[in-house]
Amino acid sequence: MSQLSANAVDLARVAPPLYTAEQRRRRDESRWTLVQGILAPAQFLIFLVSLGLVLRFLATGDGYAAATLSIVVKTLALYAIMVTGAIWEKAVFGQYLLAPQFFWEDVVSFLVITLHTLYLWALWSHALAPAGLMTLALLAYATYVINAGQFIWKLRRARLDRGMA
Repeated sequence: MSQLSANAVDLARVAPPLYTAEQRRRRDESRWTLVQGILAPAQFLIFLVSLGLVLRFLATGDGYAAATLSIVVKTLALYAIMVTGAIWEKAVFGQYLLAPQFFWEDVVSFLVITLHTLYLWALWSHALAPAGLMTLALLAYATYVINAGQFIWKLRRARLDRGMA
């Protein structure tokens, strides 16, 4: 076992389980778990394509319309996953947002959605030039990557918890 894996197992032993038995049952029975399982990788693929288009525009000045469209599509995917994620959190933990088990993930998600929404506002209002819009999109994407990492860590924790049970 690698040192990183050993540390993760040690953390799972020390930290309280992510889900109670009842929460795990509700998670496993909820259709919103499947919805999240589909939307999360779909959003990530949209992100990768969009990131490539944004970087291409910033490097060459070409493809502004495609990059812009991809950011709008990414933002719409984000809205979908945020709304369905809140419904999932209600189904599993009994509250729409900021359940203790996902508090920090939700806080960072607020920043992610704020930056994406700010991009849409700046696009609509012409508050920023194209390069500024793309830079804002990259900032939104950086926070999205951090947030995605938080959720991947929670998936790992849930798997480790299941192995400890």
